[in-house]
Amino acid sequence: MLPILLKTLPFFALIGLGYWAGRARFFTPEATAWLTKFVFYFALSAMLFRFASNLSLAEIWDGRFVAAYLWGCGVVYAIALGVAFWRGISVEEAAIEAQCAVIGNTGFLGVPMLVVLMGPQAAGPVLMVLAIDLIVFSTIITLIITGVRQGRMSLGVVKALAIGLLKNPMIVSMALGLAWSSTGVAVPAPINDFMAILGGAATPGALFAIGASLASKSAERVQIAGWLSFCKLVLHPAAVAFAAIVLFKVDPDPAGVMIAAAALPVAGNVYILAQHFGVAPQRVSASILISTAVSILTVTIVMALVMG
Repeated sequence: MLPILLKTLPFFALIGLGYWAGRARFFTPEATAWLTKFVFYFALSAMLFRFASNLSLAEIWDGRFVAAYLWGCGVVYAIALGVAFWRGISVEEAAIEAQCAVIGNTGFLGVPMLVVLMGPQAAGPVLMVLAIDLIVFSTIITLIITGVRQGRMSLGVVKALAIGLLKNPMIVSMALGLAWSSTGVAVPAPINDFMAILGGAATPGALFAIGASLASKSAERVQIAGWLSFCKLVLHPAAVAFAAIVLFKVDPDPAGVMIAAAALPVAGNVYILAQHFGVAPQRVSASILISTAVSILTVTIVMALVMG
């Protein structure tokens, strides 16, 4: 496990550096917001386009892979919902907690780290996990909360949801990359080099931005946040591993990538959703903080298991 820890440590050290910069106010919240915007709209989008444009849809899409990941997510989602309802909280809060339990930081942490550590062949499976998280579960949480509040599903809600997905630069960059790949025409060298240079800023920029954003988060409701972190860091990869290895017999390499992606800490976009809907943002904030800190150990263990 030590060699894996030594490989993952630089990634978490970048998060730690960003956290220090945020806590010391060397990097203000405004600076963090602008860095995050740069990474989200430019650097990470360039990285995703470059990966997707050099892959075919067949290299990304695998029905057994998708079924295994959805099964693992569904089980943990149901567990988190069940515990939330047992505690007597509202449907909206329960949905946000379930989102914390299954949505990992695949975009800002998983894509840069897993492709580096597990090799270029990890790009396809990571993109598939990211697409499922963004499209399936962002849709589910929006429909649940909007449905509860309005008492029905309207065409306007569906339209707004579709527009929101189409405006997401990660989805757009992956779709454009796959569209280019489908033409069979190689990406011209200057464009490929441009995307490589710009995408190269995604890894340090995203990790630093994660740390700096954590500096403004609090650890309130620690008991609940600890439970949600346990769901995300332990139950989620365990359920996905069972589905991938036992139930759906996914090929070992993509299965390993899927399991490693499932072990990632709670994603920052869950906090954005919680703030947008005004549902338990402090609870989500604490879950992100705790799960990210603990993931230094748990991600290393899972990576050692899948790469061993």
